[in-house]
Amino acid sequence: MVVNARRSANLNVMVEAAEKAGRKLIRDFGEVENLQVSRKGPGDFVSNADLNAEKTIVEMLLKARPNYGFLLEEGGEKPGEDKTFRWIIDPLDGTTNFLHGIPHWCISIALEKDKEIIAGVVYDPIKDEMFYAEKGTGAFVTSKRLRVSARTDLSQSLVAIGGARFGNKHFETFTRELEAVTPHVSATRRFGAAALDLCYVAAGRYDGFWERELNAWDVAAGSLIVKEAGGKVTDMDGGKDFIYGRSIVVGNPAIQGALLKKLQATSDSKNDKVKSAS
Repeated sequence: MVVNARRSANLNVMVEAAEKAGRKLIRDFGEVENLQVSRKGPGDFVSNADLNAEKTIVEMLLKARPNYGFLLEEGGEKPGEDKTFRWIIDPLDGTTNFLHGIPHWCISIALEKDKEIIAGVVYDPIKDEMFYAEKGTGAFVTSKRLRVSARTDLSQSLVAIGGARFGNKHFETFTRELEAVTPHVSATRRFGAAALDLCYVAAGRYDGFWERELNAWDVAAGSLIVKEAGGKVTDMDGGKDFIYGRSIVVGNPAIQGALLKKLQATSDSKNDKVKSAS
């Protein structure tokens, strides 16, 4: 188990829940790899793995904090008696990677207090990397302090992307943004797990990242980890509605500003902004 003196009781239970769900998902991931050769494929199996992981996390968090509410990718919103606190959970971010036997996926758990994220955990069971942060105490991976990269030149930066699917109403917007950014950066990467993309920015592995059409459970934990690592986080309008506003742009302060400027130059961001899902 990860141990750090900075961790609160809430963060401890979040880490423990992520670790327990991670152990189950690793076992399931081995089965998915075997199912790749079957005619039916692993789709139904992965859905069950996702639901079981969420059930494991919810049970552990309920036991520790029975009055807190939940916002779940699979289970939806479940208000608690204590309206102040809410867990925001993605039990398996990077489901498509998991589905195809690609070892790049994670568990994301955030704690919201009065509409503000105060703690976040993103766990990559395959690499056994536990990213975590609490408001005002810094960000860590296992026991190592995280800091965003120090690059200030966009042309030297490595930027992660998350693209809209073909046929999606924002596909053309994404292609314009990609065309606007790609000539001005060192390279781009699309790994397909937004929570890990955010943590990689926090760790200085990426210099920036942007994506549209994300949900709160995709970004709640990772965005706090980026901020606590010294990074900057905004929505596509440059505002603060990145948890529920369905778009996010992150990076170290210099790269985030330069990246946002390139993205905004491609279109009227207010027209392209995706409203929160009802």
